[in-house]
Amino acid sequence: MTASSVIRRHAGPDVTGKKVLYIVSNPATLLGFPVGFFAEEMTGPFFDLVQAGCTVDIASPKGGKVEFDGFSDPENAATQYPDDLITLGFKHHARFGRLMENTPSIAEVDIDAYDAVCVAGGGGPLVTFKDDTALHRLIAGFHEAGKIVGMICHGTCLMLWVRLSDGTLLADGKTWTGYPDSEEEMMNAALGTTVNAYTIETEARKNPNTTFEAAAPLAPFAIRDGRIITGQQQHSTRLFSDLLIEALAE
Repeated sequence: MTASSVIRRHAGPDVTGKKVLYIVSNPATLLGFPVGFFAEEMTGPFFDLVQAGCTVDIASPKGGKVEFDGFSDPENAATQYPDDLITLGFKHHARFGRLMENTPSIAEVDIDAYDAVCVAGGGGPLVTFKDDTALHRLIAGFHEAGKIVGMICHGTCLMLWVRLSDGTLLADGKTWTGYPDSEEEMMNAALGTTVNAYTIETEARKNPNTTFEAAAPLAPFAIRDGRIITGQQQHSTRLFSDLLIEALAE
């Protein structure tokens, strides 16, 4: 091997001692079917954050037991992700697996205790987040306290509704991504019906003060704009984690 072919890598940013709150949706129904949150959109960044030295807590808007979307659970008969080893490890971990059994509600959250908040996507958020003004206030509170706010896939729907204390939308002046219409259309075609009553991209493009971007369907893609970090979908979790950890290290 010649000197010019040598590649060296060093450890990533040190975020030991940082504390992150991960919000997941409570169980709901969509088109008559039970929905929750997308497994990998929580378990992937959870793993990356813990490996980097962070403490991660899980909460939900109402508290109590939370559930993976069935198709994202590698042990569900209808799963599309049977080889999601990180989710399998999370489910069967002696301590982490129990975190989903009885989550604290967001009413119990002390913003000052955390350096960042993250929000997973899945079937539940579009059903339950739109009118959850308490959740909107919590996310606004994190941002206005100078904390990092991360959202992925359908969890980014909060960018459509969260208003800051001056009345402006969190999305105003920001560039961000989320589950795009191209992927909504793929999902609708696969299921033979319109799944969601509204879509993130269509609603985002109604706002002249924000910039929504998306990569090709199913491509990994994430954006950091200041203290707001967004990921397109579950394939973007590693990119999302990298941006989050970089921001936490600053």
